[in-house]
Amino acid sequence: MFTLKRKTRENLWAYLFIGPQILGLLLFIIGPVIFAFAISFTQWDIGSSPKWIGFENYEKQISDPVFLKVVKNTSIYALINIPLTMIGALAIALMLNQNIRGKVILRTAYFMPVVTSSVAVALVWTWMYNPNFGLINSGLAAVGIEGPSWLASLKWALPSIVFMTVWQGIGYNMILFLAGLQGIPKHLYEAATIDGANSWQRFWKITFPMLSPTTFFVLIMLLIGSFQIFNEPYMMTNGGPADATNVFVLHIYNTAFQFYKMGEASAISFILFAIILVFTLVQFKFSKWVNYDA
Repeated sequence: MFTLKRKTRENLWAYLFIGPQILGLLLFIIGPVIFAFAISFTQWDIGSSPKWIGFENYEKQISDPVFLKVVKNTSIYALINIPLTMIGALAIALMLNQNIRGKVILRTAYFMPVVTSSVAVALVWTWMYNPNFGLINSGLAAVGIEGPSWLASLKWALPSIVFMTVWQGIGYNMILFLAGLQGIPKHLYEAATIDGANSWQRFWKITFPMLSPTTFFVLIMLLIGSFQIFNEPYMMTNGGPADATNVFVLHIYNTAFQFYKMGEASAISFILFAIILVFTLVQFKFSKWVNYDA
């Protein structure tokens, strides 16, 4: 009896401690998600009562040229950003995993953009991209090249944002790859070297298979992050010119807080959720190349 009362008292204390977290989860995450899903089937502009319209908000996106442009822009951004960031981060991690002088300072330098405010970074790069007095065009002019109007160009606006986000995101993924590299047993490289394997063979036969779980994690996180980009296009171009840099989350923001179409914005949000979910499940489905037993 005494043991039962003590266990009940311990359970009460446990629920008391986790109660605020559960309440916060319900109020600020689960509750809003359920509410957003419900209003995605309504026509609601905040100023009036929601009107039930069924799947009309979802069906509208199929023929909406702005939405189709948003899907195209976000897909292009992801297709460029993901491989560039992964290759760059892995290359830097391989370099900084060597026994070189000042590698701690270099690791810190490469990681600094990650902890810098994305808003501040966007403002600095906006100045650098300025076609008249920006640092990039000034450097190109010094070697006789006329730089484009980066953020005002239909051709260069989206790649400009990609270059900036790659620069900012390489440091974080470099740390992940570096952690994976340092977990690879050294004796594998020693044995391969004795057997006559060159550096490329050691990378392809040892480094890449042993690093595949880290690579898989980085791939998934970059995919999710690419589809959720917002700060950079909002601060640098606000989706322009002519929707050339309009991406999913920015489109959701504009639909909700500029045009006050809350139901439609919620529907687009769940379409984005479905796209990310499908891509993530596909990646897990075809993840046989990931070697967890290495």
